[in-house]
Amino acid sequence: MSFWDWVILFSTLLAIVGYGVYKTYGEKDMESYIRGTGSMNWWTIGLSIMATQASAITFLSTPGQAYEDGMRFIQFYFGLPLAMIILSVTFLPIYYRLKVYTAYEFLEERFDLKTRTLAAFLFLIQRGLAAGITIYAPAIILSTLLGWNLTFTNVFIGVLVIIYTVSGGTKAVSITQKQQMAVMMGGMILAGILVIKMLPVNFSEALHVAGKMDKLNIVNFELNLSDRYNFWSGMTAALFLFMSYFGTDQSQVQRYLSGSSLTQSRMGLMMNGLLKVPMQFVILFIGVMVFVFYQFFQPPVVFNKVQTDQLENSAYREDFILLQEEFSQVFQEKNLHIQSLLQAVESNDDSGVAEAKDKIKEQMVYQEKVRSEVKDLIVKNNPTAETRDTDYVFMRFVMDYLPTGVVGLLFAVIFSAAMSSTASELNALGATSTMDIYKRSIVTKGNQYHYLVSSKVFTAIWGVFAILFATYATLFENLIQAVNLLGSLFYGTILGIFIVGFYMKWVRGNAVFIAAFIAEAIVLLIHYNNESTFLGFDISIGFLWYNVIGCIAVMLFAALLQLILPGPKIGSAGFENPKSNT
Repeated sequence: MSFWDWVILFSTLLAIVGYGVYKTYGEKDMESYIRGTGSMNWWTIGLSIMATQASAITFLSTPGQAYEDGMRFIQFYFGLPLAMIILSVTFLPIYYRLKVYTAYEFLEERFDLKTRTLAAFLFLIQRGLAAGITIYAPAIILSTLLGWNLTFTNVFIGVLVIIYTVSGGTKAVSITQKQQMAVMMGGMILAGILVIKMLPVNFSEALHVAGKMDKLNIVNFELNLSDRYNFWSGMTAALFLFMSYFGTDQSQVQRYLSGSSLTQSRMGLMMNGLLKVPMQFVILFIGVMVFVFYQFFQPPVVFNKVQTDQLENSAYREDFILLQEEFSQVFQEKNLHIQSLLQAVESNDDSGVAEAKDKIKEQMVYQEKVRSEVKDLIVKNNPTAETRDTDYVFMRFVMDYLPTGVVGLLFAVIFSAAMSSTASELNALGATSTMDIYKRSIVTKGNQYHYLVSSKVFTAIWGVFAILFATYATLFENLIQAVNLLGSLFYGTILGIFIVGFYMKWVRGNAVFIAAFIAEAIVLLIHYNNESTFLGFDISIGFLWYNVIGCIAVMLFAALLQLILPGPKIGSAGFENPKSNT
């Protein structure tokens, strides 16, 4: 990067951190530190919710996923608006009525302490690991692109987040996320405009190329449980995931519990439901336009430049050069067929379009064959090398083609996204550790200042844990899918506990507690036997369905166990323990 790119990158990051510390320095009580004094307006809440979910993984992986797989990932978000409506009507009023600090306090009101502790513990496991991935995912890409040491990059991101999150708590997280969202979306929209302007064809022709090459495949109505992204998984499996994430995950619950009123929190949730789908559409569409760009300008044979540079300086240099030449020849032949495709489209020659599409597909298969051979060389040269390179597509394009200043801004986008989502996670982990574990089961009679300090200490501890996990993590498959998979392993069980609490009034604490263990065991058993034969059955289930399986399993087993387990009588309020213990 140029000098001015570095200036823009570091000045943006330091301004955000400094603003967060300045505006919230010296928070002195638990109410303001964990709930942000309950003073946030709806659009601050909405932006904070969106920024929490829109991690750096969103901006790194999503364009690359669109480059490889088209627009179909957008279907994952189809159930989001419906989830926001359900949560606004059901979950939110109860949280406000009970004046909870964390979502899990409700479970003690409804069931008992052990159920609250179990749900909080499941959250701490999955969100603690996710915080590490949230740091690691961008760090491994950024360290490669910037030439930084990976451990240094992990520490750099983690320490920046710890500084203002520990200092100002929930309020610091929320107010900095407004600036981070402005940087993130402003930078991405600018990148999208620039890539479209750089295309050697007009916008209509670019859409034809993308459409004929199956990159605008927005909706698929085929019912296939092994397909992660189709209309039905988006409206059912992803709906369960979103209800659990936004309704029971403290990193999100804490965002809207900071609202000045129930109405403001509801409006913040609905803002997220209405704007998140268009936001993801824009990011995916930018990835598709990058794909179209690389149909006219030759792409790298592998987008991870560090790995190809290592090949050029290895014993496999000559083999690599020959494969590069072969790749260039295939690209030139494919480009001729793309020109033929555009001519056929312009003249309404359907047979010409079909013929050109077939030839383009043949060349794309050939291209992937060459790429696979290059990746084989990379592994021969370095057996530990990760050859999946879709997460590098967007930022490689940025560094190779975008002008000075914009490159620094786009790197600031990635760092800002990493900071915003990680800050929410650490803030929630600190609050949950303090309120649901430490205060309820370890030190039960401390004063407010003691718990304030404890919350800051736990936040810092989780920050250090996330950095350590990021330092020793390993990359697997696509980063955005890694985070969704991790959530899906636990979210279904947690959501099931809450659904039983809200709607199955006859079920008591012992039944739901045991049911949660059974449900989680079933989900983990299915996952570790997925894509294989188990007990004579072929198991092939997309991980989004784990959310449905876990939730329904908790409900089913809780109902069955309640028939045989003794327990205290449910009161008229529907709670076994109507007295608040917070």
